[in-house]
Amino acid sequence: MSIPYRTRRVLNRLGSVLLVLLLIFVITWLCWVIWLQRYVVYTDDGATLDFSRSSNEVSGEVATPMVASANIPIYYNEGANAINTSNELTQLNGYYITSEMFQNDLDNVLLQVARLDAGTPVMIDMKGPYGSFFYSSKLSDAVISQSTNISAVADLVSKLRTKGFYTIARISAFRDRSFGDTHVSSGLYMLSRAGLWMDQGGMYWLDPTNATATTWIASVVLELKEMGFDEVLLADFCFPNSDKYIFNGDKDAALQQAAATLMSSCGAENFTLSFCVDNAAFPLPEGRCRLYMEGVDAGSIQTKASQVTFDDPEIRLVFLSENGDTRYDQYGVLRSLYVAEEVEARKENQ
Repeated sequence: MSIPYRTRRVLNRLGSVLLVLLLIFVITWLCWVIWLQRYVVYTDDGATLDFSRSSNEVSGEVATPMVASANIPIYYNEGANAINTSNELTQLNGYYITSEMFQNDLDNVLLQVARLDAGTPVMIDMKGPYGSFFYSSKLSDAVISQSTNISAVADLVSKLRTKGFYTIARISAFRDRSFGDTHVSSGLYMLSRAGLWMDQGGMYWLDPTNATATTWIASVVLELKEMGFDEVLLADFCFPNSDKYIFNGDKDAALQQAAATLMSSCGAENFTLSFCVDNAAFPLPEGRCRLYMEGVDAGSIQTKASQVTFDDPEIRLVFLSENGDTRYDQYGVLRSLYVAEEVEARKENQ
């Protein structure tokens, strides 16, 4: 049975139209799936869609990669005396500036900073747990904060350095949503292995034993060191307090090894790399470093100091405090800039 010529033409045209429609459908579907990826959130119950994610910090502008290399490798110093610690540390007594302060109250920050004496230790947030950078990083995986006036922060850092302050950059180490989102294999997985485990704040945590994670942290430290900071504090240098993620090794040993690796790659005689931990007995690595603790009330500082495993706790142990309680002055202390006026007035009256 033969099909008439006109019928064949109609069928050919119909087939062409259906083929075009199918192609359009496939392309549209693929675009839809790719667009949805930014809203996928992994929890203990599986994957869900969270359309509020578009307002999070991780949607910032990706920084321009460095010309020399997109990745900064870790180099290990050789020999017991590779890190010169002959330049002794001194006790800290200064202030810290959080990202919320310079994002929401910059004028007051500048006013309080102007009142401080030259040489005062001042710590400033330079990278938060979202993975957002508060400065113009050149690292290829850096995500610049959209809610921060980057040029204003740069001016603030310049003022700190020009006035001769001892400058400390604080960065979130293992709590990093952005890097975990783009480097899934470097993070801590949920028990179901459906994806990375997320804490109650919606943040991913990196695995301290993962070489990609420690290389990333080292690259940030080295960049801040190159910018002229005297010290970098690694906040969130711990495992999250939960049993909902996979990690089968020795957590204490993993953190100690990570600290030693970072100190080996970033330490120097004129630069301090410090660690903010929740365990006062954490053994510091060999090198020029300090141990920071936050959330410790003034009545418990002696107990914490008695637990440290290193010499000179009055110099190498630093408490982060929101108030001006004088009991912290027995050891290193950085207080909120918001209490600077009160503390400085007390010093003048002594």
